[in-house]
Amino acid sequence: MNTLTDRYLAATLRSVPAERRDEIATELRASIEDMIEDRTGGGQHTATAEREVLTELGNPDLLASRYTDRRLQLIGPTYYLVWLRLLKLLLSFIPAIVGTVVVVVEVAQGNGFGAIGRGIVVAMQVGVQITFWLTLTFAIIERAQPGTTMPGWTVDQLPDVPTHRDVSLADTVASVAMLALTIGYLPFQHYQSWVHDTDGGNIPILDPALWSFWLPALIVVLAASVVFEIVKYRTGRWTWPLFGVKGLLDVAFAVPVAWLALSDRLLNPALADRLSWLADQDNRDTLGVVIALSAAGVVVWGLIDSAVKTRRQTR
Repeated sequence: MNTLTDRYLAATLRSVPAERRDEIATELRASIEDMIEDRTGGGQHTATAEREVLTELGNPDLLASRYTDRRLQLIGPTYYLVWLRLLKLLLSFIPAIVGTVVVVVEVAQGNGFGAIGRGIVVAMQVGVQITFWLTLTFAIIERAQPGTTMPGWTVDQLPDVPTHRDVSLADTVASVAMLALTIGYLPFQHYQSWVHDTDGGNIPILDPALWSFWLPALIVVLAASVVFEIVKYRTGRWTWPLFGVKGLLDVAFAVPVAWLALSDRLLNPALADRLSWLADQDNRDTLGVVIALSAAGVVVWGLIDSAVKTRRQTR
């Protein structure tokens, strides 16, 4: 019949390399017997003493790790802070970038609003993959180089006192999302619009001839605006150089749109076959003026708003 000591030794030795089991078994059994003998010498019953001694020694897997100097954590204190800092950095932008790219591609392929859900799912999958592979890498390093020590901490590593951010994360996310949706809509409307011909085929809203130059150019401007929003958030506040770049980007988008609208080159001529009111030249001219004025109004309002914020935040 196996005693509690025999069972304890078996549970401990199963986690010990085979070449060391006899040595550790002999040492551990002798220690347990000595501890039991000390307790029984004081008048304690043998069975009770044995149970208390084994309870005092604790979990056999933990005891085995002490004998073999084996780590019981996936990432120990040596690398934990480095792992955590790198993980936060990677998760702060890679999933968002990949998700945005997926949304744009899905929209360009005509998948509509389902593209947003697909982008969110892919971003979450990327986050999981980053966490898994980074953790696995640090776990391997932890075990492959157990004696390695990281450079010591110094006061030079202290971060600056956090300053008040005049550019919020919510505003930045909203701006980037709107720009991404606009970028996605330009190719999307070419394949899926709300206007169809008599055979049910798609009629693009914008003139397909614009794909030879103007629409790709506008997409480049919008992509540059996404980069601008990220840089502005990283800066934390409006500055006059940022105001100048913002103005150039707004003008670079609005002027071509206004010129194309006023010259009757923005909208697809085929729309007149399905929308009778566009067949009248006066109506098209009026619509062009409305689009041009709207573009100009958005630019003027954006410049005024940016100038006010810049003046207030650079005082």
